[in-house]
Amino acid sequence: MAAKKASETFSKSMIEDVHKWGCLKQTGVSLRYMMEFGSKPNERNLLISAQFLHKELPIRIARRTIELENLPYGLSHKPAVLKVRDWYLDSFRDLRTFPDIKNMNDEKTFTDMIKAIKVRHNNVVPTMALGVQQLKKGMDPKIVYEDLDEIHQFLDRFYMSRIGIRMLIGQHVELHNPHPAPHCVGYIDTKMSPVEVARNASEDARSICCREYGSAPDVHIYGDPDFTFPYVPAHLHLMVFELVKNSLRAVQERSMDSDKVTPPIRIIVADGLEDVTIKVSDEGGGIARSGLPKIFTYLYSTARNPLDEDADVGISDNVTMAGYGYGLPICRLYARYFGGDLQIISMEGYGTDAYLHLSRLGDSQEPLP
Repeated sequence: MAAKKASETFSKSMIEDVHKWGCLKQTGVSLRYMMEFGSKPNERNLLISAQFLHKELPIRIARRTIELENLPYGLSHKPAVLKVRDWYLDSFRDLRTFPDIKNMNDEKTFTDMIKAIKVRHNNVVPTMALGVQQLKKGMDPKIVYEDLDEIHQFLDRFYMSRIGIRMLIGQHVELHNPHPAPHCVGYIDTKMSPVEVARNASEDARSICCREYGSAPDVHIYGDPDFTFPYVPAHLHLMVFELVKNSLRAVQERSMDSDKVTPPIRIIVADGLEDVTIKVSDEGGGIARSGLPKIFTYLYSTARNPLDEDADVGISDNVTMAGYGYGLPICRLYARYFGGDLQIISMEGYGTDAYLHLSRLGDSQEPLP
């Protein structure tokens, strides 16, 4: 099937509108601002929030749409990427055709619409991964994928922007929850215990490991369970889950043919003045130094690819122990979104330490790619 340009499926005036909005300046929001603004979810604040999103979301979505049209190596024309581009254009059109938000009835209708936009974009990550797979299949095998800098930089910008869009929509929608959990302001838990989140994420990762291998190494967690700080538990869960999952797989595969006792994974939670740092340590054999630069690229995974070209990505949502090489780079983006970072230190022949730094100040603005 020939790739359709956006101009063939969407009106000329809308495409011009996308380019106009894509040139406008984005407005970043800090964790602290989201927390303070959302702590009083009265009608006035919900209205202000909806009016802000009505102007901000089309700018962010337009920027990504323009990039999706202009990717190198023919990536823009891959069927999976065209599907993602159409989702972005549909969402842009929904936002731009929505009238000005003047009262709470408008606000409610708008909230329902952005909720639907969030659902529409649920499968963006696996679908883009499929597009990259389609590109890799047709490329000269001699090309070193790690050198495809333009694609890596695009995917970093694209996914960072997606994290921001989903955070803003989710935060606004959650402020309508009539029965929020204690200490919660939208998605933000003002008294989040990193030890507790790490424990839950580790249990989830271990259950997947058991499903795949029949058993799972133990996970030992060290840190003060009563220590809390404001953060987004869903983000931290995702990051720790991914890191522990990688460690479990490495340890499990290394010790499968060994008679020795399987070494545990260790998680240490430390609270500093600026950062909360979570270290995930394993004795899974480590990563060769030559392989370290590859672990944060989107085109590399040591595991078989769980994406099937012929499968409809909309149907299957199974989590596997190893993915399409997206776990670590996306983890690092989640950490950086609120001013943190992720570092991997490895000892080949022994194991790997992942240091997840989370800013506890909450002052840094969203990165706006």
